[in-house]
Amino acid sequence: GRDVIVAMLLGAEEFGFATAPLVVSGCIMMRVCHLDTCPVGVATQNKELRARYAGKAEFVVNFFEYLAHEVREHLAELGFRSIEEAIGRVDCLDIESAVDHWKTDGLDLSPILHIPTSPWDQDRFCSKQQDHGLHRALDQQLIEQAQEAIENKSSVEITCLISNVNRAVGTLLGHHVTKTHGGQGLPKDTITVNMTGSAGQSFGAFVPSGITLRLSGDANDYLGKGLSGGRIALKPPTDSATEFIAEENVIAGNVILYGATGG
Repeated sequence: GRDVIVAMLLGAEEFGFATAPLVVSGCIMMRVCHLDTCPVGVATQNKELRARYAGKAEFVVNFFEYLAHEVREHLAELGFRSIEEAIGRVDCLDIESAVDHWKTDGLDLSPILHIPTSPWDQDRFCSKQQDHGLHRALDQQLIEQAQEAIENKSSVEITCLISNVNRAVGTLLGHHVTKTHGGQGLPKDTITVNMTGSAGQSFGAFVPSGITLRLSGDANDYLGKGLSGGRIALKPPTDSATEFIAEENVIAGNVILYGATGG
């Protein structure tokens, strides 16, 4: 709880908890996750080892409840009634002078505790919702054109252009398919989208069964990330096929099919 408060006073608004909840749920930090030999069944596909797993969701829930209580107590001690009041209040922090170690010689932390001034009246915390522009996403057009296919499982073929400002194309469309039909998705090639251009990052991310994305052009990083049964076909632009030497050119970025499980 104290760590959360310190981060809060330094200006943090979001807090990540990774290792602690993992330990609460049963991890004993053997550091063999990549070997499939986790002795407590947390990170393994071995049925015998998985049977040893004793963790429960309630353990993690309790952990965060106690953590929240501790944060609340610290906030009360400092005289704050909410997290928003505490964010950025570096005036509540001081440097621990009792730490005497050669590694701290010459270390000046005062800039971290500097209280900036601003001529404008503004909050120290995020008070406006961020606009991700999802209503302008290319997927909105695809969803509209594929609506009948999603509802009635009838085949549809869509043709459109794509550019690198269009990121995660197919993901929102896949969401609608999964929301309607569950994990099994649709029959293969129910929705086929033929695209031309240069796709942005995460093209076809998490696309479920029933969606086929065909792209003539190139794509940025994370193509097919988390692919969940859908199909993706990427080929060089047709107008450059005669000059295109595959081993000398790249048409897809880094980390292709990261976390993909099917398709």
